[in-house]
Amino acid sequence: MKHATLLASALVFAFPIFAAAAPTAASSPSDTPPAKRIMFVLTGHDRKGDTGKPTGFYLGEVTHPHHVLTAAGFTIDYVSPRGGKAPIDGNDMSDPINKAFMGNPENVKAIENTKLPEEVKPDIYSAIFYAGGHGTMWDFADNVELARIGAAIYDRGGVVGAVCHGPAGLVNLKLADGSYLVAGKKVAAFTNEEERAVELDKVVPFLLQDKLTERGAKHQAAPKFEAKVVVDGRLVTGQNPASATGVGEEMVKLLA
Repeated sequence: MKHATLLASALVFAFPIFAAAAPTAASSPSDTPPAKRIMFVLTGHDRKGDTGKPTGFYLGEVTHPHHVLTAAGFTIDYVSPRGGKAPIDGNDMSDPINKAFMGNPENVKAIENTKLPEEVKPDIYSAIFYAGGHGTMWDFADNVELARIGAAIYDRGGVVGAVCHGPAGLVNLKLADGSYLVAGKKVAAFTNEEERAVELDKVVPFLLQDKLTERGAKHQAAPKFEAKVVVDGRLVTGQNPASATGVGEEMVKLLA
């Protein structure tokens, strides 16, 4: 009897040790995105086709989501297709959020020293955000490494956001099951009408609205240059610069 009691006591202590080590659904990497860190993707392309006109990432489409997300306690890192300094378009210092962002040396240092895609470890990010600017139309869609990062974050349960021309980074983004991320989902992006209005519909390598539709997305549009934000599951997209703050706000709600 004494030996049986000792054996029972040993089992009581032994089995919880093994049970604690076993994985559970709550701690599964596929279900639990990591802590409050977000990757912003910026274009590295600085010319609008053969026009010779400069472009880059549109400043307000970075600063406004950045303002919302950092206020909610998130840390932002930056990546661009070629790494290093990302070119800026829409450098409007009459916008107080732009001015505050560019007045912070740490922010300037960050956008001038973006990571290379191969340097990014997706598992440390709870979300990824593709900023717009016409430059994205030349270097987002076919970048395999950027697509890998976005797919990895989404497949782990993270959030994907994009605004204006930023959804160019989604058109070839396939998930682990081989499907396009945007297939069957409602999305917003810079429209064909808006592209014609800025007289670049014959300059960009493809029309973003059309390409997203080809991939199976359900494109939703507001009248040109009016704000439009669309949320479908863990995908948040915005139509134009006026939508940038709203995209950030919806990402915060999903990540809360």
